[in-house]
Amino acid sequence: MRILGIVAEYNPFHNGHIYHIEKAKEITECNYVVCVMSGNFIQRGLPALINKWSRTEMALLNNVDLVIELPVYYSLASAEQFAFGSVSILNSLGIVDSICFGSESGNANALDYIAGILAEEPEEFKESLVKYLKTGISFPSARTLALNDYICSQDDTSLSKITTEPNNILGIEYIKALKRLGSKIKPFTIKRYKTGYNSTNCNDKIASAAAIRKILLSGDLDQIKSVMPDSAFEILKREINQGRGPVSLDAFENAILTQLRKSDNKSLSNIPDVSEGIENRIKKASLSSGSLSELLTKIKTKRYTHTRIQRIIACNLLEINKKDSEEFNSHGGPQYIRVLGFNSKGKELLSKIKSSSLPLVTTPHDFLKKCNPIQAKMLNADILATDLFSLGYADKSQRKAGQDFYQKIISI
Repeated sequence: MRILGIVAEYNPFHNGHIYHIEKAKEITECNYVVCVMSGNFIQRGLPALINKWSRTEMALLNNVDLVIELPVYYSLASAEQFAFGSVSILNSLGIVDSICFGSESGNANALDYIAGILAEEPEEFKESLVKYLKTGISFPSARTLALNDYICSQDDTSLSKITTEPNNILGIEYIKALKRLGSKIKPFTIKRYKTGYNSTNCNDKIASAAAIRKILLSGDLDQIKSVMPDSAFEILKREINQGRGPVSLDAFENAILTQLRKSDNKSLSNIPDVSEGIENRIKKASLSSGSLSELLTKIKTKRYTHTRIQRIIACNLLEINKKDSEEFNSHGGPQYIRVLGFNSKGKELLSKIKSSSLPLVTTPHDFLKKCNPIQAKMLNADILATDLFSLGYADKSQRKAGQDFYQKIISI
């Protein structure tokens, strides 16, 4: 038995994901697949198009055996924290042999070399990073320039372009997390097929999730049928027909503006990703903006990208703060393994991870009765995320709170 770990959002599940899973199983020679998946809010700072159980169902019908939820404190975090939380869960299972992720590079050795630089942080690299940050550019941009300086100083100019691509960056973070955890999980990467991470075009049978989301939110469901597995498309159509999707950030426009106007500058400064006084700009923009798009435009700077701002306002909506994030990290990251679904092969895996270093959560209500305060705080954040996410449903009768308590694990 060889077990593959995958980190994904499946927002929504499409043919590119099928390609990734099949290719990953081939190159790793694994015959079981465990996926750590973002819950109802994703790393771009957005609500998922459809809820986490429907996306779990999509995955289980398409060669994933076990789906575990990435806690919202990590799914709404920077690439570094997102990767750390995901890899930490896979590592804690104690049964995962390899992790495989997509990248623009397709060169695992090159990504490993760069991850080593970030994990060790040589003095020359740190000095260069500080220099670029002082120019006012974003941290990712400053880090890319500092990495390029260091790589070029080591006569590795061929690697300089690797650090500019989003999936390469995330892959580097996965490997860096493995190094910091001292994990035995072996990393593999697959070169992304045809479409880029941010591509908004649907070509042939493969399209990026960004392209699918753009078309879907425009209301043209039929146009994306050819780029999704039939089972996943039918689930997506079901959720939309039943008024549970697609959910967009615009659905929370008034709630976001209300929460920001209620928040003072001090509380805004305690949101992850907020630094260098941007809380003042956020507060000012919230008072003068009448729409979400206007708010984002007024806050955006060279250092603060739209994605980073979206994460900040989503974290503020969910009352996610730096103090709690730091406390979770000081205790090793995610505090439990929340099972969203499994198939017959996944059920086999569950029996093998009972000796995991983290508790297995299958019924949140029972777990909250016996868990420690840190675990309760993390799980309650996931529960709140679901409660607020459901307010984005078109069908008001579907907006009931407490779905984490009465929604059963998906079993295929």
